[in-house]
Amino acid sequence: MNGINYYHNRREFLSRSALGFGAAAASTLIDPHLMAATVDTGVLGKPHKPATAKRVIHLFMSGGPSHIDLFDPKPRLRAENGQELPESIRGTQRVTLMTRNQAKFPCFGSPYDFAQHGESGMWFSELLPHMASCADDWCQIRSLQTEPINHDPAMMFMQTGRGVPGRPAFGSWLHYGLGAESADLPAYVVMTSGNPGQPILSRYWHSGFLPSRYQGVQFQSTGDPVLYLSNPKGIDHQTRGRVIELTNRLNKIKHDQIGDPEIEARIDAFQMAYRMQVSVPELTDFSDESQATLDLYGPDVKQQGSFAYQCLLARRLAERGVRFVQLFNGGWDHHGNLKDAIKNKSRDVDQASAALIKDLKMRGMLDETLVVWGGEFGRTAYTQGSNGRDHHPRCFTKMVAGGGFKGGTVYGATDEYGYNITEKRMPVRDLHATLLHCLGIDHERLTFKFQGLDAKLTGVEPAEVIPDLLA
Repeated sequence: MNGINYYHNRREFLSRSALGFGAAAASTLIDPHLMAATVDTGVLGKPHKPATAKRVIHLFMSGGPSHIDLFDPKPRLRAENGQELPESIRGTQRVTLMTRNQAKFPCFGSPYDFAQHGESGMWFSELLPHMASCADDWCQIRSLQTEPINHDPAMMFMQTGRGVPGRPAFGSWLHYGLGAESADLPAYVVMTSGNPGQPILSRYWHSGFLPSRYQGVQFQSTGDPVLYLSNPKGIDHQTRGRVIELTNRLNKIKHDQIGDPEIEARIDAFQMAYRMQVSVPELTDFSDESQATLDLYGPDVKQQGSFAYQCLLARRLAERGVRFVQLFNGGWDHHGNLKDAIKNKSRDVDQASAALIKDLKMRGMLDETLVVWGGEFGRTAYTQGSNGRDHHPRCFTKMVAGGGFKGGTVYGATDEYGYNITEKRMPVRDLHATLLHCLGIDHERLTFKFQGLDAKLTGVEPAEVIPDLLA
């Protein structure tokens, strides 16, 4: 059957199954590889160049937070509130189906005040007082530009460098290239919080055409952080280990026969799951955190599934060698009632976002950790519906701290309405290339053969590292 030798009788099956079922059942020792696996070093073996960062924590505000109301103050837009946005500003740029047929495009000045903070004088909205207290640690990129105008492709583009499914996420590329630092936790962990609004889909942390061993592992917001972490009733840890050991022996036989890398990935997943039964309960036990640290993250820090809880968990994951942690916080798609909606969302994330920066800094970890904050695009300068803003990929703001980025820096600028870029346009691919550079990776040389091409995160279009962002 296609050159594959299938078993034909029970005796042959048992004889080929390593020690056989009887020996496995009698064994009191579990395969040591289940508890002490070799750490994956990645295909590169070592970075291409000296790295300033070892890991990434991406705080992703899903839905598209408004740059005009949070980071990029526009006095003229406020002064002309309610007047028609000049046609020369709007130009012929495409808009979504939700506003394409609007008769008018009235200016919508931010209802919130801005002030300068830190020695750098970086501007922040009054909605983000805690993040503003870290002004000199943040690098504020005001001239980011993406291509898709709707959520799902824009989410895909920000995570994978393409607006279509099937491509590996940034965290998968990082695991593939540099491997893992921990044998007891996944190299790439994902958590979700907030009102989802737009769906937060598993393909945003998928390994795409890379082997599935590089896919992100989602930690749940309720119950066991990882599905099926607890043993079934009547099964102890040692018994489960013997079951996994036998399963992996059978998988190893099949892998030796057909060489399918997905079988190897399944073996790795079983081993990691078994080790996580020990590592994850310790990881999620905050009893060793000081009261001062818990207070820093805010009153929700002990509430599983809250953004504050996940920010503290992200720091604990980073301490334990996890390379890429991504927190998706949903509910930033404010097509109506923006004044109240963005105020509530900002209150949900402001203190914990700043606490993560301060906590990493106090522990000497910020210098080697890239903390990224932002969404998939910005929002329009004109009103949509009932005092809301539509999607705006033309320009928006991302914040990056630590890991070799230059704190207290504002990069790029937009026009007086926050609608067009006037200085230093930065495509998403340049952001990806610059982040990889900080991690010691040349984005042109981290490739995977796919459909006859040397595929890479930044694709075939030009992408460049931005030196002005680097310390």
